[in-house]
Amino acid sequence: MIEFTIPLADWINDAFEVINYHLSPTLRAASRFIGEIIEGFENVLLWPPEMVMMIIIALLVGWLANYKIGIFTFMGLLLVYGIGIWDETMSTIALALSGTLITLVIGIPIGILASQSSILERIVRPILDFMQTLPSFVYLIPAVMFFGMGKVAALVATMIFAMPPAVRLTILGIREVSKELVEASHAFGSTRWQTLKDVQLPIAMPTIMAGVNQCIMMALSMTVIASMIGAGGLGNVVLRSMQSLNIGMGTVGGLGIVILAIILDRLTENISKKMNKEKQVQ
Repeated sequence: MIEFTIPLADWINDAFEVINYHLSPTLRAASRFIGEIIEGFENVLLWPPEMVMMIIIALLVGWLANYKIGIFTFMGLLLVYGIGIWDETMSTIALALSGTLITLVIGIPIGILASQSSILERIVRPILDFMQTLPSFVYLIPAVMFFGMGKVAALVATMIFAMPPAVRLTILGIREVSKELVEASHAFGSTRWQTLKDVQLPIAMPTIMAGVNQCIMMALSMTVIASMIGAGGLGNVVLRSMQSLNIGMGTVGGLGIVILAIILDRLTENISKKMNKEKQVQ
């Protein structure tokens, strides 16, 4: 009987060790930078008194979306405070928003570049397919290996997990813009950059916002899973409840996650609707 084995696991481990060894200074600098972003978000959210922060967030959501969502936000945050998970909720918001911000800063430009180059899109597409089909728990392994246990590793795993929809929907939105509009823009003397900035991006913005919505939802879900590597927040409440079989604690943590998900989903959805209306008016 011929033995046939492929030591793929060993090859991957060796590769990660080499990468970790050579990129160690860069990874430490990146870890400090990412840690400061998370800490900054948490400090902003936890510094004011709880009631003041509720009002500020509700007013901001009401201004960006509508007053109904603002009222729901205030009531939801009031419930979160009442059931005793305020600090954990703010920590989860800080981690989810930090991850979303960095993901969008990286993902949307990649999507824009890929929309302008078929070669780059063919390179990016299989990578995105791989990222989306890989089980979410697997992202935790390289994150911990490079950045250790804690919130920085959790944010890196969140970024990788949440990036595909931002890139895909940016490409889709720009590519769906009518060719006649693009050709008309070129006919009036616009450069490729001007056409992208003044025609394609404004029209594609609702689709890009749908990508932002999906990115936020996936980041929020990953922050819960990342509690296994020390992310803290509401995910940690759920994890402790599983370890102690405390149904009440699990319900409280799950309710906080649901409230956050609804607020963030309705916020981005209403922003997208506003953009659609503005586009139709124009």
